[in-house]
Amino acid sequence: MPSLETWELLSYVVTVFGLPMALLVFIYEQRKDRQNDEEEVFQRLSDEYSDFLKLVLEHADLHLFRQSTEGPALNEDQLERKYLIFGLLVALFERAYLLVYEPHMTRQTARMWQTWDDYMREWCRREDFRTTMIPHLDGEDPEFMAYILRLAEEEKGKGKSKRLPTPA
Repeated sequence: MPSLETWELLSYVVTVFGLPMALLVFIYEQRKDRQNDEEEVFQRLSDEYSDFLKLVLEHADLHLFRQSTEGPALNEDQLERKYLIFGLLVALFERAYLLVYEPHMTRQTARMWQTWDDYMREWCRREDFRTTMIPHLDGEDPEFMAYILRLAEEEKGKGKSKRLPTPA
């Protein structure tokens, strides 16, 4: 049977090596869980954006995939549907902002956020979106409002979209 001194030595070894190792494993697992949670949120948001694009496709008569906002005049029903669809898009952008955006992002989070920033910029290049989004911003998160209004102002002068808005 091991002596008391042996047990004491083993307890020191566990304290010196085992405890820090357990702490490192715990921290690693916590980071891994957080990254998985972030990726899951991003995937759900991407799925919602894909669903939004399907909705836009179902309402092709509104010409929302056109790079130019010029086109045939829309009737009252079409204008109302377009208004509601842009409202859904603003709500989706706000949700993405609240769930993904952080002032100081990790590299992975910044990569995920860049996708949403690109989507917002794409849509903000459209004059019809810029003007229609304003009423939808009433009551939204103030930081999100400031962010998307800044994007809209930046994109206003950039002209026509070079590509269609597409999901990641």
